[in-house]
Amino acid sequence: MTTGVHDQGGSPAETAPSSADIRAWCAACGAEDQAADLIATARAVDSMYMEWRRLHRTGMRKVQEDWYALHQQTRHCRVYLSTLPPGFLQTPAFATALMTQITTFQGTPNDVAEAVAARVARSRFLYEGGHRYVVLLEEAVLRYRTANPEAMRGQLRHLLAVMPLASLSIGIIPFTAQRTVWPLEAFYVHDDTTAVVETLTAEIKITQPREVADYTKAFAGLAEMAVYGDDARALIKAALDALE
Repeated sequence: MTTGVHDQGGSPAETAPSSADIRAWCAACGAEDQAADLIATARAVDSMYMEWRRLHRTGMRKVQEDWYALHQQTRHCRVYLSTLPPGFLQTPAFATALMTQITTFQGTPNDVAEAVAARVARSRFLYEGGHRYVVLLEEAVLRYRTANPEAMRGQLRHLLAVMPLASLSIGIIPFTAQRTVWPLEAFYVHDDTTAVVETLTAEIKITQPREVADYTKAFAGLAEMAVYGDDARALIKAALDALE
């Protein structure tokens, strides 16, 4: 059996298989159901795994601007974080404390002021453009002293202030929740097409439909454990009271 896929020589970049090549190969192997995942991987292989030090080699501002563009294109964004509030909900004071720590740890150029401005600029999409954000936070996010007490108080008050926005839903997973999904790494799901996962050393961009579906499934399970509305506000206020 022939698939019509031939070795043409040249560099790997020059001979990367087309979508038609991949579909033909999968058909020949009796694995048509794998074609979509393989095509997505082939298209995104160069940008799937990016080390933070590489991304931040000239500072953090450029990465924050790239995130701005991604959020601008996204209509429905689901966010889960176990250690920090998402960048678009961070106050300038909190973001400054966090990004200073990151710059020091990575030993990359210090452009914190510019990076913070680019990061908090994403908050505009809460107010315009028809965007929808669903954010799940572990209760620990409210308690970690990532910034000084004054900045932490400001951050928690900001979460309370934005909760009524129609474009935003915030759920808090209590310490006492009976878990059906274990605490995970930070991830963002953009329009059911892309999942962005953040680890200590790298950003991982996932476009394989099967993997994106796994993150969507995990998010649904985490959402069932969260509390919302007055119950979520009570947890934020309790964390705020602990800082007084």
